[in-house]
Amino acid sequence: MAMASAVSNVPAAPSDKAARHFGSAFEYETDCADVHEAMSSKQQDFVLLDVRGPALYAKGHVPGALHLPQGKIVEAKLKDYPIETLFVVYCAGPHCNGAHRGALRLARLGRPVKLMIGGVTGWVDEGFELVS
Repeated sequence: MAMASAVSNVPAAPSDKAARHFGSAFEYETDCADVHEAMSSKQQDFVLLDVRGPALYAKGHVPGALHLPQGKIVEAKLKDYPIETLFVVYCAGPHCNGAHRGALRLARLGRPVKLMIGGVTGWVDEGFELVS
């Protein structure tokens, strides 16, 4: 009998459990293509936040994104937004946890939040332009 690979050594979850797991990701994440489509079709029903530092934001960011570094996400900065406002956060890309930090801060403030997976790296990989 052949030995199991590192992939199959731990059996896959039952399909119903996998469906719950993967389905729940959409409650927490969105992708660059969906953000771009919503913004370009004038159906933007969220505030897009670039949570990187000022130098990276100035170098290039998603058009229409507001700059609010993750460490500066506090209630006073959000006072002009109704409590039900959905925030979508991004940082440099999958190698960066700044968006997760920003999302956590927003969630702890009781704000609806999603992470734009891929960040700037994903945005550029999709062929979308940055502005500076």
